[in-house]
Parts: sequence; structure tokens; C-alpha cells
Amino acid sequence: MPGPCDRLSLRRGLTFATGLVECLCFAGAVFGWASLVFILKTDGYFSSRCVNATEFNATQVLDCSGQDEQFSLVFTIASFMNNFLTLPSGFLFDHFGTTVARLVGICLYTLGTLMVGFSNAALSIMLFPALSSLAAGGILFLMTNMQVGNLFGSRRSTIITLYNGAFDSSSALFLVIKLLHEAGFSLRSCFVFLSACSVIHLLRTFFLLPRRHIPYPLPDGYTYGITCGKSKTLSLEHKRTNLQPASEEMALNKDLAVKAEKSFAECLKSRFFVLQLLWLSIMQLRHYLFIGTLNPMLQRLTAGEPSLVSRYINAFAITQLCGVLCAPWNGLIMDRHKGKPRPTGESEQETDLRASVLSLFLTSLQCVVFSLCASIPSLPLQYLTFVLQVLNRSFLYGGNAAFISVAFPSCHFGKLYGVIMALSAALSVLQYPCFALVNGPLDGNPLYVNIALTLFSLLTFIHPLSVFLHCRSLASRRALSTSS
Repeated sequence: MPGPCDRLSLRRGLTFATGLVECLCFAGAVFGWASLVFILKTDGYFSSRCVNATEFNATQVLDCSGQDEQFSLVFTIASFMNNFLTLPSGFLFDHFGTTVARLVGICLYTLGTLMVGFSNAALSIMLFPALSSLAAGGILFLMTNMQVGNLFGSRRSTIITLYNGAFDSSSALFLVIKLLHEAGFSLRSCFVFLSACSVIHLLRTFFLLPRRHIPYPLPDGYTYGITCGKSKTLSLEHKRTNLQPASEEMALNKDLAVKAEKSFAECLKSRFFVLQLLWLSIMQLRHYLFIGTLNPMLQRLTAGEPSLVSRYINAFAITQLCGVLCAPWNGLIMDRHKGKPRPTGESEQETDLRASVLSLFLTSLQCVVFSLCASIPSLPLQYLTFVLQVLNRSFLYGGNAAFISVAFPSCHFGKLYGVIMALSAALSVLQYPCFALVNGPLDGNPLYVNIALTLFSLLTFIHPLSVFLHCRSLASRRALSTSS
């Protein structure tokens, strides 16, 4: 019969595996928008926005720029809500715990899938609340799963980045729906099936996650979730060794906030927080504009050839699956010092910050290269652009969550993650006026907007430089104090 330690290891393994599946198959589906737009256009959503236009040679063509603008607006609002609602979600998670946060997320996600499923061309307007609900529900799934990294201390950053990579890869869900739609399945049946999967999320919430939070550092013998009776051996061991109580409720009575070096307000005013916000916001705007304008960009580069557009949309969606493979590389970069002896007098936080410099620098470099490729109007080059986009996006979000977890007290993680995502949402709204600028004065040519965003991306190098200088300053002060 398996012992208490075996049962704990099994439960933690199941929590990790099922969390990975949840992030991979559901959480970030809204970012597969390009695949869903292809289906929605086929089914006639917003088709009333298409008008007959006369070209210079007096031929009549169907101008669907108004339809594209509506689809872009749907995605702009959904991506804004994805970030902005992270703020109340973070406070919800920190104050009410995992179960409450996940129940809210499940309700929103189920509502979103049902609204898409029961919408039609005449009810195209339903896409606005539907995609926003999917985005808000998905971010709650991700937020409540990232704490699973606390169960695996030495690989904490790797787990966090892996889950963020799975979140990115889940955008391929809409590719699967696109292929099923082409095979004869209706949009309604696909989304009703997704709604039914909420039962799985509920079971996982009660059996494989804590009611409140997973603490860090992890107390010895820590258990969570609903169990069918308690292990007698484990209870006796706890009495014998006077270890910290195993239940997560009692563990949280010794909240880590008492160890916090900074208050929440101090964290918000810190240089690291401001620069992390700038770093995230600029790159996020670049990605959102790319995803939101991908369909019309491909229409322009392929001269409107549907088969070619479909092929490139499929290629883009398939590359999104690689996010779950790319993201752990960033985590391994940040965890590369774990298990190695630290220099005398160096704190664990300082070691973590020093390790994050390379991660932040590589992410900024990837964004600039990706933005350059996206700016070149060459159709074959877009395959490389897709690869760079998914690599950079997986580094961006995983690195953002991992940096917050190492640079600030863990008791503020949910709130800080929520605030930084919400504030970055304000800048992401600029994607819509950028799209309107391309569609209007620039006559569909995004070259100048892409060049401006590429130059804007260079500002992100300020953040890794600042962290590097901070770590060097700490090392210099430590060396001076040691010599004196």
C-alpha cells in the first residue's frame, strides 16, 4: 500500500499534469482569433459591413474593410478585457482563494462558449461579450494554476513559464475548431462541447487544488484538496516531529506576508515594477496588433486568394502549439542557478534577479527581430515571423510572471500580476487606432506602423539593463562590506 509521501507525490503530479492540460487546451483560446475569424467570415458574421465598391478600371468589387474593422474591434476589446480583468481577478484570488476564483472563471468561460455557440450572422454582436468572457475566464485558469510551481520549489520558474507557454499554445484550439468546421461540424456543436468540459474544471477545482493558496516556501507534509479520509501515518508523523500542519487552511494562517520586505504600495512605486510594466506593455502591443491584423495582412499579401490565406492561417495556428515547448527554455534560464552554492552574503532573491537579466534581454531581442520580420511585406517570410512570434510570446508572458514572483513578495503576487496586466491593457487599446490608421490614411499598407513599433520595441532593453546595474551595485556593496 502506498505511503503518505507516495500519495502526496502522486497528487502533486496529477495537479501539475491536469493543470498543464487545462492551460494547453482551454485557457488562452481567444488568441487563436485568426483561425476563428476565418470561420466567422465563412458563416457571414458582420457581412452587412461589406459594400460594393468601384475600382479605378470601373470594375465592381466587394469591399469588406468594414467587416475586418469589426472583427479587429472584437479582438481589441477581448484582449483588453483579458488584461484589464486580471486586476480584479488578482484581488479575488488573493483575498478569496483558489476555489472562489476558479468558480468565477469557470462561469465566465462557460458563458463565453455558450454565447459563441448560440450566436449566428444575425447576432454577430454577441461576439463582443462572448470573447471577453472567454478571455476573462481563461486568465483566471492561468492565474490559479501558476501557483502549482510552488509545489516544485527548485523548478518553480520553469513550471510558471511552462504554464504560460501552454496558455499561448491553447490558441491552437480554434485551429482544431476550424478544421472540424471544414469537416462538416457546426460552430455550435464545437462550442457546446467546450461548455460541457466545464465539468472537468469543476472536478479539478475541488479535488486537485487548495481551497485557498499554495504557500511558498512549501511547509513539510503540505496537502490540499478534498480527500477520502486522512492518512493515519502522516498524522502521527506530524505529531511526532511537530511539523507545520498539513492542511492548506492552517498553513495559510502563517501567511507569508509577515515575511514581506515591501508593502504592496511600495512594490507599485518601485523602479522594477514601472520598468516591468513598460517592458510588457510595448511587446504586448506589438503582438496584439500582429494577431488582430493577421487576416487582413494575409489577404493583402495573397491578393485575396482564399486557399493561400487558409494555408497561412493554419501554419500560424500550428506554430502556436510550439509555445508550450518554447516557454520552459525561459524557465530553465531563470532556474539555472538552483542547487548551486551562492556567493557569500548573496540572498536568494538577488541570485534570482541576476538570473533574470539574460531572460529579459533575450525576450527584448526576440521582439525586435520578430517585429522586423513582420514589417517586411514578403509572404514566404511570414513562416519565420510566425516562429519568432510564438517564441517571443512564450518568453514574454512566462518571463513576466516569473520575474514578478522573484522580484516581489509572494503574498502580493496575485495583486501585482493583476495590476501590471491591467495597466498594460491600457496601452494595448492603441492597436485599434493603429488598425484604423492602416485601413484609412495608409490605404491598407502597415509598413510605417510596423517600423514605428519596431523602433518603439528598442525601449524594452532599458529593463534588463536596469536589473543588471542593480545586481552589480549590490555585488559591489557586498564586496566593500566584506573587505572592510
